[in-house]
Amino acid sequence: MKDIEQTDNAQKFEHPTITAKGEERAWVSLEQLETLWVNTGTLCNIECANCYIESSPTNDQLVYFKASDLRTYLNESADHNMPVTEIGFTGGEPFMNSEIIDMLRLSLERGFSVLVLTNAMLPMMRRTIRDGLVALNAAYPGKMTLRISLDHHSAKMHDLERGEGSFEKTLIGMRWLRDAGIKMAVAGRTLWDETEADARAGFAALYQAEGFDIDAHAPAETVLFPEITGTLDVPEITTACWGILKKDPRDLMCSNARMVVRRKGADSPAVLACTLLAYDPQFELGPTLRDADRDVRLNHPHCAKFCVLGGASCSG
Repeated sequence: MKDIEQTDNAQKFEHPTITAKGEERAWVSLEQLETLWVNTGTLCNIECANCYIESSPTNDQLVYFKASDLRTYLNESADHNMPVTEIGFTGGEPFMNSEIIDMLRLSLERGFSVLVLTNAMLPMMRRTIRDGLVALNAAYPGKMTLRISLDHHSAKMHDLERGEGSFEKTLIGMRWLRDAGIKMAVAGRTLWDETEADARAGFAALYQAEGFDIDAHAPAETVLFPEITGTLDVPEITTACWGILKKDPRDLMCSNARMVVRRKGADSPAVLACTLLAYDPQFELGPTLRDADRDVRLNHPHCAKFCVLGGASCSG
């Protein structure tokens, strides 16, 4: 056990199975694959001050996912009777991908619920995208939800993250979705100097003023995410933490979800353990969903801050 003996000089999140203190690192097993996430590509129309996946108008480390790629994974899930019920689309900005409507249609045709994470700005407001969303919502009522990135209920704070004028541009998109009768949810952040109760009250006031049919007090409709940053000193999660924290590993995203991506220059797509860790090779599990049916060691600060301690979940 040479690795354990050397932990006096070890750094946190250095060894895959042992913490810096020499304790066994916690892991999460895939209980059943319920949500399949698709990263449509890391290109985005804006560049946020704090983006966990570093999306921007120039970051194409994850290139555009294709409808043919998605069809392969949906076929695999059907062939092996995997209990997938939801297909989630994230980015970057999903509506920058020219095949997004095709991928949404393919998912809905197969009977899945669909969740799209979007900033609801100009890429979504293109005529072809709006026409596609209206048609899909009419054909599959109640099966598609767009979760809008609205970092704060005020323009001032939201624009600090996403750029001046971005709050109003997002509201324009949300007003169109409201009028089109397309189901919405909101993703906000908790980095502000306010309590969760104050944040939810602020969102409730905004929804009421705008006529948005979103519940500010329902965690699945107004999701408040802890801020993700690489500068925080967070504890490592050990096997003992489940009992100490009274947490069940089955509640974590990696117990019921996987994400598929297409890396720039890669011959084929890959399956990752979760949506948060697109660039860390230890969380790449293989090219197929069956390859990805294995334990995930919580060997990253995001695992601790965002999922175990933050209690966040990307899915509804």
